[in-house]
Amino acid sequence: MTLKDKLAAHRIYMLLGSLFITSLVVSNLIFQKFFYWYPFDFEIFGSKLFEISVGILPYPITFLITDLISEIYGKKRANDVVVTGIFASLFSLLIIKMGSVVPATPWSYVSNETFQIVFGNSMIAVFASMLTYLFAQFIDIQIYHFWKRLTQGKHLWLRNNFSTWFSQFVDTFTIVFLLCSFGIIDWANFKGLLISGFIFKVLIAVIDTPFLYLGVYLFRRRFKLKVNEEIDLLESDVIEQ
Repeated sequence: MTLKDKLAAHRIYMLLGSLFITSLVVSNLIFQKFFYWYPFDFEIFGSKLFEISVGILPYPITFLITDLISEIYGKKRANDVVVTGIFASLFSLLIIKMGSVVPATPWSYVSNETFQIVFGNSMIAVFASMLTYLFAQFIDIQIYHFWKRLTQGKHLWLRNNFSTWFSQFVDTFTIVFLLCSFGIIDWANFKGLLISGFIFKVLIAVIDTPFLYLGVYLFRRRFKLKVNEEIDLLESDVIEQ
């Protein structure tokens, strides 16, 4: 690779990493609000399809990004982005804690009580959810590269969906379990929210597959990569698994 290509690959990697971190941090801050989308007149254990947390909206983006990084930059670079995202989330919690400790002025638009309602459940619940998310992302990356090795870099749709489906089930189960455990939602909604959230993520994973194909195509065309080739950011050449 030329120096120009090397710099371009670094910049794109940093951009993808920043999008991943932003999506992760935001999803951990907004997860307490639930929304509805009823494309079907159907209920599962008392919950209609779909009644889900808004925190689920950025999550598919993070899995799409890690799959793209895994495909182009390799397993280690994908793991690095996940770990960096966890540190960013921890830092955001520290800032939230500082914001909750300092007293609000009498004329503050957001009072101490309002701030506590919005972010009060974040500290413990988000910390636990981050550990779960870290586990789910590592599972996603491991399964992705398992299928990549098995198929010798072919059948991109297979590893993209299979890795995301399994890891998203682990993540959805644990997140809903934590929300019920901390009393944010009632246990009566556990089964419905679990299945509804998982089905929603499966649909998103199927929808984002063409975008992954497009991203991989653009990368391979820009950096002249062959099937199963990855960009090593620490070396001057493209490596092949």
